[in-house]
Amino acid sequence: MAESPVDAEADQAAEVCQALGRHLNCLSSESKSSRRRALECIRAEAAERQLPSGVRQRVLATLLRPLLSALSDPAERCRELSICTLAELLRAVPRPHEVLPYLLPAIVQRLGLPELAEPAEELRLALVELLVFVVELCGARLASYLDDMVRILQRTIVDPFPEVKKKSCECAAKYAKWTPETFHMQSESLIKPLMQTISHQHSKVRVSVIRTTGAVIQYGNGKSVDDVLSHLAQRLFDDAPLVRQAVTEVVGSWLLDLRDRYSFFHKLIPLLLSSCSDEVPQIRELASDYWRKVGLQWQQENEEDLKDKLDWSAELSVNYPVGAERPGLGCRELVFRNLFKILPAVSRDITDWVPATRIKASQLLIVLLFHAEDHITQHMELLLSTLYRSCSDEEKPVVQNSLKAAELIGTFVEPEVSLKLILTALEKSACTAHLMVLGAVIRGSSAQALHPHLINIGESLALPDTCQVSAKVEYLEQLLLCAQILITVCGKQCGEINLPLLKVLVTVVSMTSDEELKNKAKKTIASLAAAEGLDSCLGLYRLHIRQLIEWVASAQHEWTKYSVQHLQFETIITQSGPVLGESLDIVFPVLKSCLQPSKDPEVRLKLFSVLSKLLLKANETLNSQGHFSSYLETLVRDILVPNLLWHAGRTAAAVRTTAVSCLWALLHSKMITLEQALGLYEDLMPKVIAALDEDSRMSRLLACRAISAILKVCGNQVDPEELNKLYPELLKRLDDCLDEVRIAAAKALSVWFQCCGNDYDRSLFKSHIEFLYHALLVHLDDPESEIQKVLLGETFWFRRLHKSKEDNLWPHQTCEIKVSFIKITEQIAAEHQCPPCRIRTIYSHPLPSVGKPVLDPQSKMF
Repeated sequence: MAESPVDAEADQAAEVCQALGRHLNCLSSESKSSRRRALECIRAEAAERQLPSGVRQRVLATLLRPLLSALSDPAERCRELSICTLAELLRAVPRPHEVLPYLLPAIVQRLGLPELAEPAEELRLALVELLVFVVELCGARLASYLDDMVRILQRTIVDPFPEVKKKSCECAAKYAKWTPETFHMQSESLIKPLMQTISHQHSKVRVSVIRTTGAVIQYGNGKSVDDVLSHLAQRLFDDAPLVRQAVTEVVGSWLLDLRDRYSFFHKLIPLLLSSCSDEVPQIRELASDYWRKVGLQWQQENEEDLKDKLDWSAELSVNYPVGAERPGLGCRELVFRNLFKILPAVSRDITDWVPATRIKASQLLIVLLFHAEDHITQHMELLLSTLYRSCSDEEKPVVQNSLKAAELIGTFVEPEVSLKLILTALEKSACTAHLMVLGAVIRGSSAQALHPHLINIGESLALPDTCQVSAKVEYLEQLLLCAQILITVCGKQCGEINLPLLKVLVTVVSMTSDEELKNKAKKTIASLAAAEGLDSCLGLYRLHIRQLIEWVASAQHEWTKYSVQHLQFETIITQSGPVLGESLDIVFPVLKSCLQPSKDPEVRLKLFSVLSKLLLKANETLNSQGHFSSYLETLVRDILVPNLLWHAGRTAAAVRTTAVSCLWALLHSKMITLEQALGLYEDLMPKVIAALDEDSRMSRLLACRAISAILKVCGNQVDPEELNKLYPELLKRLDDCLDEVRIAAAKALSVWFQCCGNDYDRSLFKSHIEFLYHALLVHLDDPESEIQKVLLGETFWFRRLHKSKEDNLWPHQTCEIKVSFIKITEQIAAEHQCPPCRIRTIYSHPLPSVGKPVLDPQSKMF
C-alpha cells in the first residue's frame, strides 16, 4: 500500500527535525559561538534548504519555540539569526497564522514593554519588518491580536531610530487597512505617538507619519480628526514639499472617503484649499484635482437639493474676474454652506503672531471669497474688520493678498452694501487700512456698478476728517491711490466728482514733503483733466479755482502753522499758473487778511515766500490777464508796509526778511510804474531804509537791491531832500560784514547819483557832496575788487555832479569847491599817511568819452 502525501511529509519533517536535534540542543549552551553556529546550521537546514511547504510548516512548529527563545539571547548575532530564520520560514509556510499565538507575545516582550528590551536599533528594525511581513501574510486574521499590535506600535512609532519609526508607520497603516472592523476600537491609542513623531526632523519620517495618520483615522475612529487637525495644519508650513503633498493627499482622501466627512467639512476644506495656493505647482494641481473630485462627489450626493441651481450653473457674475476659471457648483456650495464656520478661524489666523500663518490665512481668504461669490455679502462686517487689520500687516504678502481679497469683494458684492460700510468706517476714523480696502474694492468693481455711488465716494474722500487727517506718506499714498483708481475705473464719469477729487489731490500735494509723491499727485491731476477732455490741469483749475479758494478760505481767520488750509491755498495759487490772474478778486482778499501783522507769523512767512515766487513770474501768474496793477497799491500799502514795521523777536525779523524779499520780487518784475512808485515812495522808502540795519544779512542785501530798483523806477523825479536822507544809510552799508551787501550798497549809490538831476543844487548841498566824496574816496582802497570797480563808477557820477554844463574839464573853477577838494584830499592823505598829490593823481585825468574813468596804470590804490 502506497504511503499518503501527508505521511510522507510527516516522515520528511521528522527526518529534518532529527537532523536539527543536535543543533537545537546547542542553543542552550553557555558558549555564544556554539549558539551562533547552531542557529546558522538551523537556518541552513530549515530555511535555505529546498523543502515542500507542508514539511516547512511542520519544521516551523518544531523550531518555533527555540527560535522565539533565541530572540532574548544575550548575543546580538544570535538574535539576528533567529529573526532572519523566522522571517524566511514564515515566507515559505502555507499557514503562517498558526504561529501568531506564540510570535506576537514574543515580539511584545521585545518591543512593546515600557522599558526598551531590544537595545540594538538594527534588530528593532528587523523585528518591525518581521511584523510588517506578518501583517501582509495574515491580514484580517490579526484582528484578534489588536491589543498586542497596538501595544507594539505605540512604542515603535516613537522609537529613537528613524527607520524604525518609518517601518512602524507602514505597519500601522497596513494593519488598519486589513482590520477596520476591530481597529477602530483602539485607533485612538495610536494618535498620541503619531502626533509626537509628526514633527520629527527627518522629512521622510514626517511623510510616513502623515500618511499613517490618514489611514489610522480613515479605518479607525473618525473622531480623532479633531486631535490631528492642528498638527496637519502646521505641516502645511513645512519646508519639504513632500510633507505638504502628503498632507494634501490625506486631507483630500478624507474629504472623499471618510465616513463622517460631512461633520468635518468645515475643518478639512480650509486645509485642502490652502494647498491650492502652494508654491509648488505639483501640489497646487494635486489639491485642485482633489477639490474638483470632492465638489463633484458632493454635488452628485446632493443632486436633488441642487436641482434648481444646476439649471443656472452656467450663469456667471456680471463682473467675474477675467481669465479665472469658475469653480464647479459643488465646490462653490461646499464653501458657501461652511463659510460661516470657516471665516472666524481665518480671521483669527490672519492676525496670528507667526508671519507664515498670516500669509497662509490671507491666501486661503482669497480662495474662499473666490468660491463664495455674492454669498459673502452676509459676512461683510467680519470680512472688512479682518481686512482692516491685515492691510496694516508688516508682511507684504499678507497685505497683497488682503488687497486681492478686497478686490473680490468689489467684484461680487453690490457697491451699495460694501461702500456704505467702508465709507462709514472711513468717516468715523480714517486710517491707511480703510483707504487701502476702499481702493481695492473700487478696483474690483465696474464703472457701471460704481456710477450711482460716485458722488458719495468723492464727498467722503474730500472730507477734512478723511483727506487731512494725517500727513504720513503711507496715508497720503493710499489717498492718492484711491483717486487714481477712481479715474482709471470710471474714466469720464469722474467729471461728476472732479471737484472733490481735485480737493483730495490738492491736499496730497499740500501736506507731503515727498517730491516723488507730489509729482504723482500732479500727474494724477493731469489725468483727471484728460478724463474730462481738458487739455491740461490748468483747464481743471480754471473750472474750479473759485470754489477751491472759497473752500480753503472759509476758515482763514483761524489759520495757524498747524492748519492744512493755508498749505492748500499755497498749492492752489502756485499750481494754477495763468489761471491765477483771472481770480485776483478772490485771491487778494485772502492774502490781505492772512498777511496782517496780527496773524500767525509762520503762516505769513510761508505766504510771503509763495508770493515772492509768484511775483518773480508775474506775467505768467498774477499778471497773466494784465489786471495786477489794480491790486498793486493794496499789496504795498496793506500787505508789505505793515509787515516791514519793526517788532522784537527772531520770528518778526524773519517775517520782515520775507516781506523785503517780496518787495524786491515785485520791483524786479518791473510791474510798478513811475506814477505808482512816486505815489508809494513816501510810505515805502522809510520802511526799506530801516531794513538796512536788520541783523539778517538777507534783509540788508534785499533792502539795498530794493532801493536800487525803486530809484531806477523813479529816476530824477525824487525830491533832492529825500535823496539826501538816503545816501548816508547806503554809505553805512559800505562797511557791512558781508561783501555781497557792500556791493549791492555801492550799486545803489551809483543809481543814487543818476537820480541827481538838474534840480539838485550843487552849491546848496555842498556839504553833502563833500561828505560823499570823503566817504567814497576812502572805499577806493577796498580789498574787494568788485567794490573798487563799482566805486570808480560812482566817482564818475560824482564828477558829473560837479561839472558845469559848459565846461568838460575837472571843475576846479569854483574856488570854494576847489579849496574844499584840496582840504579833503589832504585830510584823507594824512589819515592814510601818503602824499596828497598821489590821491589827486587818481582824478587828474580827463573824463573818458563814455563809461567810467580810467586810472593811471602806474598809480596804486592805498
